[in-house]
Amino acid sequence: MTGFEAKLERFETLADECEAIARRADVENRELYLRAGQHYRELAQDLRELIASFDIAA
Repeated sequence: MTGFEAKLERFETLADECEAIARRADVENRELYLRAGQHYRELAQDLRELIASFDIAA
């Protein structure tokens, strides 16, 4: 389970970093970083649900 939790933390960190970069980026690149951040947030949510399903099954 530790591997999944480490991945979850990494996805959340990447999402935060993308959003921080988007705030400083020019208009051309802002959307790219916002989409990347959203993608990482979705991956983190999917992983949270997966981890929860393991907790329920245990």
